[in-house]
Amino acid sequence: MRSSFLRFSVAALVLAVTVSFMSCGKSDNKTSASDKELTGAGATFPFPLYSKMFDSYGKDKGVKVNYQSIGSGGGQQQMISKTVDFGASDAFMTDDQLSKAPAKIVQVPTCMGADVVTFNLEGITDLKLSPDVVVDIFMGKIKKWDDDRLKKLNPDAKLPSTDISVVHRSDGSGTTAIFTDYLSKVSEDWKKSVGMGTSVNWPIGLGAKGNEGVGGMVKQTPGSIGYVELIYALQNKMTMATMQNKKGNFIVPSLKSTNAAGNVTIPEDTRVSLTNSDADDGYPIVGFTWILLYQNQDYNSRTEGKAKEVINMVWWMIHEGQQYCEPLSYATLPPDAVKKAEAILKSITFGDKKILEK
Repeated sequence: MRSSFLRFSVAALVLAVTVSFMSCGKSDNKTSASDKELTGAGATFPFPLYSKMFDSYGKDKGVKVNYQSIGSGGGQQQMISKTVDFGASDAFMTDDQLSKAPAKIVQVPTCMGADVVTFNLEGITDLKLSPDVVVDIFMGKIKKWDDDRLKKLNPDAKLPSTDISVVHRSDGSGTTAIFTDYLSKVSEDWKKSVGMGTSVNWPIGLGAKGNEGVGGMVKQTPGSIGYVELIYALQNKMTMATMQNKKGNFIVPSLKSTNAAGNVTIPEDTRVSLTNSDADDGYPIVGFTWILLYQNQDYNSRTEGKAKEVINMVWWMIHEGQQYCEPLSYATLPPDAVKKAEAILKSITFGDKKILEK
């Protein structure tokens, strides 16, 4: 009797261990609760859009996304350090920056945005600016609002004989990267003496932090001029200059003219500057914003389930998520950019295994 009981107990224990082992093995093929908690960090420019996207995606898919708006440079560094599931940047990573990463990083565009030149001149809401004039204002070479070059562009405007007060960003930002990229393209002098980047040594002007800082200073300072993101200018009803584009056309900043700037050839890696584009009706100070991902998602003891959640989310952002762009004053991705973004996402693997089966 005792022997039979012992045999039964041993058999039961073996069965229990076997079932437990099999259960553990099966759970590896399922998405766990922790896999549905994603972290990202980077660009401030798309933060309002990403907040809406991630909230909607979370309600629909049950995925919680914690995104920290710390700036494009911070997003790139967090990605290189492998401390987030995805990074975000308004300036694409250069070959030199990518070389500092421990593995290959790919960059997926999610939307387009524009920088606008905003100004504070009493009684004037319509101001035309050409590329050379913008450069010389921000270099301190044009000092007065009634400068002959400004009067020639705006013959009907009663430009005052007051000093021009330049306002620029004091913090590193993708907004500055786009603006200085534009200035570098239209002026060899600017390119050599100042250059482009998320942060530069400005020749003149007062610095302020964020769009709210620049916008606030321009609003409070008569005779001032600065640059902010289109979405910020629209939301705060700021006056915006009409800019002359590469084709010589004067373009009002808008979603339509921002979209038009994206009608250019997009390279396979999507690393393209949209400033000063060849588009006839395109606004000249436009740029993509990107999500940064490791091409091989098998790192830092990540699970395949976590990798799938990240890639599925970004796929959703470039498709269903585009519905949230225009209501929030962002331009949607042009068809060619979507096609290139799809190809990049399909190339992402977990080890040797492709993640997307689409």
